[in-house]
Amino acid sequence: MHSRIGLFLSPVHETGQDPHLALQRNLDLVEYADHLNFDEAWFGEHHTLGWGLVGAPETMIAAASQRTRQIKLAHGVVPLSGHHPFHVASRAVHLDHLTRGRYILGVGPGVPFDAGMFGIEPAVQRTRLNEALPVVQELVNGDSRVSEKTDWFELRDAKLQLPRFSPDGIEMAMSTSGTSQTSPRMVGRYGLSMTSFALPFALMTPGAPPFIPLAQQWKYAEEAAAEQGHALDRAKWRITLPVHVAETRKEAYDDVREGYDRWLFEYFGKAAGREVISPDTPRGKALEARVEAGGALVGSVDDIVDGIRAMQEKTGGFGTLLVYVADWTSTQKTNRSMELLARHVAPRINGSVSRPQEAVDWAIAGRA
Repeated sequence: MHSRIGLFLSPVHETGQDPHLALQRNLDLVEYADHLNFDEAWFGEHHTLGWGLVGAPETMIAAASQRTRQIKLAHGVVPLSGHHPFHVASRAVHLDHLTRGRYILGVGPGVPFDAGMFGIEPAVQRTRLNEALPVVQELVNGDSRVSEKTDWFELRDAKLQLPRFSPDGIEMAMSTSGTSQTSPRMVGRYGLSMTSFALPFALMTPGAPPFIPLAQQWKYAEEAAAEQGHALDRAKWRITLPVHVAETRKEAYDDVREGYDRWLFEYFGKAAGREVISPDTPRGKALEARVEAGGALVGSVDDIVDGIRAMQEKTGGFGTLLVYVADWTSTQKTNRSMELLARHVAPRINGSVSRPQEAVDWAIAGRA
């Protein structure tokens, strides 16, 4: 299985900087990633905790669509518990047109912090997701009129007036994290793509698993798909985790150590109120602990290549590595990391370096 590489922009930005410039930085990065032939860029939706500034990712996707040529642009994800299904579907089809078929509709229940501000309890988030998903799927990729009534939305013979741009339909994906079976089984039941987060942000929390059982997530999805009589495609499985690459391992760690510390302890520790490190792990080794547990890839080109290959072997194969952009270092060093990923990591993973090397080897053998 050959990995492709994309970006996952939550996006989070450390407080104390100009929010306008932070938003522009996201668009600049996606444009640069498009230039480097990255395959995808995902935008998250957040409304609380201060660091996640994008509350309307569809507007960012629309803007990015006019600055890029080939990169796919995705919602990561639309919290269906907080949006009327018809509006989700309508925006998706419009983005399908604006991107000329490069749009992916990612869905999920929503972030608990945001839902709390809206007065939505966690159990209600899941209920609403179950109610909204089949409706959105039919409105986006079906042709029938939809009538549905719940305690939070109603549709009467609803159908979008605007046809899809993509003749084969819009790809829909669902996010998964943790050890729950719920989201993977929904992936299988509805024939969606799956986007998995590789490690809980509450790293090393006492009582929490030290890793996300990604292979088990896929197994749950496959079992649910088989129950419905269809199969899933591993090429449409995405795994998301932070990645930073530099010329040497030491340089890579030096680049991101301070930014990682602030992201982990200021954002997830203070703002989100989570336990982010175990008592027996020194704060100065928190980054190493995450990398060793499989929740980030930091190092040289060889380190990153080895890390991706190990993930492929451990999971049984996946399609795309989504680089979670955590804003751990400067713009210049982030851009350099992206260039190394595109120029030296991706070709070794997807096999595109083999043919030029084969030509060299053939020429040498011919002379001998």
